[in-house]
Amino acid sequence: MKNRAVGLRSAGRQLGALPGILACLTGMVLLACGGAFADPPQTLAEARQQFSTNLISQVKNSDPVPTPPAGVLSVVQYDSPVGPLNAYVTPSPGDGVAHPAIVWCHGGDCNTIGDVWSPQPADNDQSAAAYRQAGIIVMYPSLRGGNQNPGSEEKYYGEVDDVVAAGHYLASLPYVDSNRVYLGGHSNGATLALLVSEYTDQFRCVFSLDPISYLGPGGVYMSNAPFDKINKTEFDLRSPILWLAGIKSPTFVFSGTGSPSNQDSFQALAQAQNSPATHYLLVPGATHFTLVGPANQVIAQKILQDTAATPNIQFTNDDIAAIAPH
Repeated sequence: MKNRAVGLRSAGRQLGALPGILACLTGMVLLACGGAFADPPQTLAEARQQFSTNLISQVKNSDPVPTPPAGVLSVVQYDSPVGPLNAYVTPSPGDGVAHPAIVWCHGGDCNTIGDVWSPQPADNDQSAAAYRQAGIIVMYPSLRGGNQNPGSEEKYYGEVDDVVAAGHYLASLPYVDSNRVYLGGHSNGATLALLVSEYTDQFRCVFSLDPISYLGPGGVYMSNAPFDKINKTEFDLRSPILWLAGIKSPTFVFSGTGSPSNQDSFQALAQAQNSPATHYLLVPGATHFTLVGPANQVIAQKILQDTAATPNIQFTNDDIAAIAPH
C-alpha cells in the first residue's frame, strides 16, 4: 500500500490565508473573496454551475490497478463524466441480503487505489478494513487520472463528480441497500468527502477524518496544483470551509489533539458558518494516523445499528474514548 500520509500538511501553513477567507463567509458568497460570479452562489453546486476549471497541466498515473486476493475484493469499473474508472468493491456475500455500504476515499494520492487488503499496524491502519470485517460492503474508487483512468487529476474538482458516480454505482448493486450508502474518507480523502457532502445529499451520512479546511494559493499542498493558480476562485471551489452551510446529509468531522493532526483546520471548520447537519468530534490524544483505524471501527458499528428509515447515528463520549489512544 502506498504511503497515504502524503496529503498531510502543517495546518498552520494551510491556514495562512484563513482570516481573510473567514471575513468573507457572511452569506456564503465569493464576491468579496474573488469577485468571480455575477450572481453570488449560495451552494457549492450553484458555484460550480457558473464555473469551469482551467487545467494548465495534465497529471496522470500510469500504474495499473493491483489485483486483490480472490474473494476479498473485486476490480470493477464505474461510469463517470470522463469515462469508465477503476475501483475495488466487496463481492456479493451470496446471502440474499441487502447490506449497508460505504464509498471510502483514502488519503495521500486519493486518485489511485492500491493494496488495501494487507494487514496494517493498529496505530496507522488506513485500509478501512474495519468496514469489510463488520460485513459492510466497501467500494474504493480510483478517480480521474489515476490507475490508467481517463481524464487527469483536478485536485478536488472533477473528483467530486467521480465520487458521486461511485455512490450511484454502489447503490445499484443488488446486494447493497440503496438507502444505506455512506461516504467516508481520511486526510485528502476526508477533504474530498467533505466537498462531496457540500455538493450532494445522496449519501446517507458522511464521515470525514482529519480534513483540510482551506486549500488556498498560500498552501504548500497546492503549490503543484494542475489548475490556474492565478485564479483564486479555483482554490475557493476546492475549499470545504466556504460551503459548509450547504450540507444536508448528517456529516461527522473528526480530528485529534495529538501531533501531527489537522486540528487547526478542524477548529476553523467548527467555527465557520455550518449546517445543523454537521457535527465535530475532537478525539483527545489522537493523531492524523492513530485516529483512522479506531474511528473506522466505531463508525462501522454505528452503521450496522443505523437501520431506521432515516439516519440516526450519534457519537457519545464513550465512543470518543474508544477512538482515543489507550
